[in-house]
This record gives sequence, C-alpha cells and structure tokens, in this order.
Amino acid sequence: MKFHNILSLVAIGLATPAFAAVTAEEAKQLGTTLTPFGAVKAANADGSIPAYTGGLTKAPEGFKPDSGFWTDPFKDEKPVLRIDSKNMAQHAALLSEGQKHLLSKYPGYYLNVYPTHRTAAYPKKILDATVRNATTCKATKEGLAIEKACRGGIPFPIPKTGYEVMWNQILRYQGETAITTAASRSWVIDTSGKAVVTAEQATFQDFVYYQTDVADRDPDMAWRVYSISKVPARRAGEMTGLADYLDPVARPRKAWSYTPGLRRVKLSPEFAYDTPVASMGGVTLFDELFVFSGTMDRFDFKLIGKKEMYIQYNAYKNLYDCPTAEKALLPNHVNPECERWEKHRVWAVEATLKPGQRHAYSKRIYYFDEDLTGAANYDAFDQNGQLYRSLFQAASPMYDKQIPFAAKNVVYDFNKGMYAYVNDVMVGGYKVLPSARSEREMNPEAIVSRESAR
Repeated sequence: MKFHNILSLVAIGLATPAFAAVTAEEAKQLGTTLTPFGAVKAANADGSIPAYTGGLTKAPEGFKPDSGFWTDPFKDEKPVLRIDSKNMAQHAALLSEGQKHLLSKYPGYYLNVYPTHRTAAYPKKILDATVRNATTCKATKEGLAIEKACRGGIPFPIPKTGYEVMWNQILRYQGETAITTAASRSWVIDTSGKAVVTAEQATFQDFVYYQTDVADRDPDMAWRVYSISKVPARRAGEMTGLADYLDPVARPRKAWSYTPGLRRVKLSPEFAYDTPVASMGGVTLFDELFVFSGTMDRFDFKLIGKKEMYIQYNAYKNLYDCPTAEKALLPNHVNPECERWEKHRVWAVEATLKPGQRHAYSKRIYYFDEDLTGAANYDAFDQNGQLYRSLFQAASPMYDKQIPFAAKNVVYDFNKGMYAYVNDVMVGGYKVLPSARSEREMNPEAIVSRESAR
C-alpha cells in the first residue's frame, strides 16, 4: 500500500528503532505545536480536520449522567460525503485496504462521511503525567517492554517507533478506575447472512496502569479484564480473565478460566497470540482484542508515519441508537446507515511476521487516531499476502468524564465471507466505577466466589 499525506511532524527514526525518551527540546512541542498527548494541534491544510481546542467536555441536552448511555451531541448532522464503489478511487488515499475491499465487493455498502470533531478530552492529571513521560518513559527489551516509571499518563506522546505507538494503544486512557457492562453481546453473521449471538457477557475492565493512587497495586501490571458468560445456556456461568504486564518478557500474560462444572479456576496460557476467541465465533484472535493486546514478540512493528484517513468517530449512533438485530446487521456487512466516518490524522504502523515465528498472519497494518481515543482501522494479511481480515473500532468519548473511549468493533473475515459484531452493549450500558476495587477483590478466586453468588 502507498501512504499519501504522510506528515513530517516529529523526527521519526524509520530505519532503525531508537528506544529512548525524547529530548527536552523535542518535548517543548507538547502544548505548543502538539497537544499535551502528542497530536497535531493545528487544523489540516483545507480545514476538513479542525484544530484541537480541548475536546468536548460539556454534555448535550438530554444526557442523563451515570445512565450508562451517552447522548449523541451530533445527532442532527448530515453527511458531507458518501463514498461508494463508484467514487472510491477519488478517495483511495484516505481509505484502508479493508474499506476498499468492502466498497468494491458489495455495491450496497458505502461510507457516510460526517464533519470532523476532535472530541477527545483528558483530565489535567493525565496530561501532566503524559508530558512527564515524554522525557522519562523508555521502552526496553527491543520495544517489548516499558519501564515502571511510565505509569499514569500516555507513555509515548511523541512516539519514534512502531512499538511505542502500540504501547500507546495498549495503555490508552480509559479512566482511572474500571468500566463494567452488565450485558454485551458478540454476534457472528455467517456466509448465508444469518446473525447468531455467540456470546452474552458481563465484563469488567480494570485500568491498573492509571491507578497510581491505589496503594496495593502491582506496579508491573498494565491492565486486566474478566468476563462472565450468560449466553449460550451451555456456557452460562463460565468466566475468563486476562492480565497483561509492562514487561511481558519477564511476566507473560496471566490468563485464567472457570467452568461451573469443574468448580475450579485454572490457568489458560492458550488465551494469547493467534488463538481464536471462541465467544466471538473464531472470527477474531486473542491478540486482536481491543485491536491489539498481548506481547509483540512475533512481529516487527515499523512506524510508517502519520496520515489522514477516514475512521469511525463520535459513533454514538452506532453504539447506542442503532438496534442491532433489527437494523445494524445486514447479510454481508454492517448497515452503513449505522456508521459515522470522519477524517482524522492517524498513526500508521506496519507489523511484519519475524522469520521463524508462527502466526495466522504474515503482515498487519494498524491506523490509530492521533488523539488516542482508541479509534482504529486494521488490516491483516495471510501467508500469501492476501487481505485476510479487517477490523474497525469506533470511538465515542465519554464527554462528562473526560474519557476518550472506544470499545465496539466489527471484524470482517474475507476468507470465510463472514463477520463479527463485537461489544454490542445491551442492558445498563457502560458504568464507570467511582473507585478502584482492591487487589483482594480482583483475585481470580475472589471474582469467581463473588460472581457465582449473584
């Protein structure tokens, strides 16, 4: 793929990764030409991407705090552009391979492009820690690990390597406590167009990296998540959990599972890399959860640069206002009327499988929103270099809490001709905990005891 509109905004060592913090002189860009979290503050040349002015922090009319649902602040806007198979060549420089494949293969698919709004906002505490990290945070072990001193802010606001961009995604800010859901569904739409619920789960995401004021936290831990299955009936009560660390070389992922029939917690080291996620119909892999999770040791991650691209953004309609079974799921793709695409600047990273390593993919290309909301486009290629899967993750910031947020995504498997619709929140929406749970409460045995008693 050719990359157009690459922006030479920061000095990037593309030939050889340089795992070192930026200089004090480079860090002066933060808060001046760059935002404190490293995005370009200015608008683009034609103004289609506006200047960053602090994000959206005021709730729109009709919003109910702590309801679990966020009112769409742009619900009355109309698309400024529709891209389909007939005009996609004119916009090819702003599209991923996955987008172009969908547009060319399915005449009924299109991208509704809306005005761009840079709504991501962060608490001052997080911004201050991010600026500090610019000159103190370092990647180690050839980018596979980062130092404990990086805690509390975006680790690399001025990334110089692909590994650093990936760490920014893994440790993107999603609050200082935890986000829970009472019921989120994963759907798989098979080759016949039939939509099947493969899982309904309650989930708990714990953002340990940002819990710097919690005394009992493990300073080596990055984040953890656990889920409790409710559907299908044969899996009701099953639980799974993952915990990742800042140095996964020294402390690999801790994964566990619990089955009511066995009545015990067991370690599950297979919950990693290219193991298919059973609850998502095998259409996505464990290291594709949240776009990427786990250890980066099987691929070389090269920072290509920054470019403009259409990504799913301010997707409140998609997340909260587009009934899934009734409207969102079409036989070959998501209903394009449920999607909102905007033009944003993204970091582009190419991951190439290392010689001698095994994985389902030979190459991956990631595109991450420069405002670090978690919004992303992602393409994966098989061992013959053919497009295998594409993932699109939508951002919908929690404006009242200053949390850039992205969770819902769609994964297209072009080899099998099917797709998965992941993190479809049903009852109760998303809840942000007012305080972090204690380490004792987050022990797997304690989780199983507590959740099984409900």
